[in-house]
Amino acid sequence: MAKAKNNIFFCQNCGYESAKWSGQCPACKEWNTFVEEMVDKKSLKTRQSLSDVKPTVMSQITAALDERIHTGIQELDRVLGGGIVAGSLILVGGDPGIGKSTLLLQTCQKLCDQHIKVLYVSGEESLQQIRIRADRIGDFTDDLSLLCETNLQIIRSVIERDIPQIVVVDSIQTMYNEEVSSAPGSVSQVRESTGILMQIAKVMGIVVFVVGHVTKEGVVAGPRVLEHMVDTVLYFEGDRYGTYRILRGVKNRFGSTNEIGVFEMRQDGLAEVKNPSEYMLSGRPQGASGSIVTCSMEGTRPILVEIQALVCHSVFGMARRTAAGTDYNRVNLLMAVMEKNLGLHLGDQDAYINIAGGIRINEPAIDLGLVLAIASSYKNRPIDESVICFGEVGLSGEVRAVSMAEQRIQEAMKMGFATCIIPKVCMKGLPEMGDMKVIGVGTIREALDLIP
Repeated sequence: MAKAKNNIFFCQNCGYESAKWSGQCPACKEWNTFVEEMVDKKSLKTRQSLSDVKPTVMSQITAALDERIHTGIQELDRVLGGGIVAGSLILVGGDPGIGKSTLLLQTCQKLCDQHIKVLYVSGEESLQQIRIRADRIGDFTDDLSLLCETNLQIIRSVIERDIPQIVVVDSIQTMYNEEVSSAPGSVSQVRESTGILMQIAKVMGIVVFVVGHVTKEGVVAGPRVLEHMVDTVLYFEGDRYGTYRILRGVKNRFGSTNEIGVFEMRQDGLAEVKNPSEYMLSGRPQGASGSIVTCSMEGTRPILVEIQALVCHSVFGMARRTAAGTDYNRVNLLMAVMEKNLGLHLGDQDAYINIAGGIRINEPAIDLGLVLAIASSYKNRPIDESVICFGEVGLSGEVRAVSMAEQRIQEAMKMGFATCIIPKVCMKGLPEMGDMKVIGVGTIREALDLIP
């Protein structure tokens, strides 16, 4: 008679299954990630007979465009695509202490002010600990209910009895299903627990927020299938010892993944940053070489950031290059383009690049800003504080077009900049920009000649 249970090895990084242990996972190539778990091979009883399952014709399905639920936090609504869609499963990940639980508790407060019934399920904190954190945020109405439980069967029965509109589960790694024999936080438990929560969200039309821990590489811990099962994946980024926080959507079935939300951590919780450009440019030095402001688009929002460059002669045989906030390889490429097309001898120069404010930008539109900042530091010539630039740089030194040039220039006008250097091809069809002096350049040499 066949055994009902069997031991299978799972990769803790990607969820790969194997009948035997291996030192390196053949799927993700990580070492020492296999763990042994007991898997029950018995098939579970279905709720309905197989004969009752019938497909539905597409023409018989009515797709009603229901209104989204606004969370009361505009930055969160922006990342979600305009609000919460009923019946969606949302995964929120981030480093420990970054503010995931604080953000969700503030969201619960705003939703309760709209008389929306919310259930907050915590598997990591007691009721008293949640109350202490809630007292810092503000007052809560009776529409918020707290439950400290890790057994998903109990949680499911409470949801089916109370029928809340919003459920927050903090965190998925602490939840367990009694039908799975492995320990909480294992690959099998995380996968099965997420499956139960997904069923609750889809069948009952309840919005479920799930908090997920992250690994040292910065990705959500557990099997990769976890991110495939949910509707939306949000990452909370930033330095836990700093004041800024960035909420970024990496997956969204109901909206764009290009939007970001900017928050500031305060004593009373997270505060929205309405004008990220002003926040990123605060404390900018005056009259310093190697500094210039550029504009990047995060979804539909233009954000002005300061690029800082420090170029100095290397005392070693090999020049050192570092990049904080942008792609390291892109910096090396642009320095090679400058050496080839501008005649600057950068091979024996150390170069340190920094995007001020702690934000990370990989958009090619900041290439022109990187080039001008490096040249300014190399020649030790400051760039006028009223100058802003953006544009992509090609391998032959040409300045290529970027999208949404008009929106970028308008954001620069709001911040008081007087001169804007843009690609020449973006000048076509550009309306009059008032007092803003817009200069189009075709190559990086033309752009560098504009800098005294």
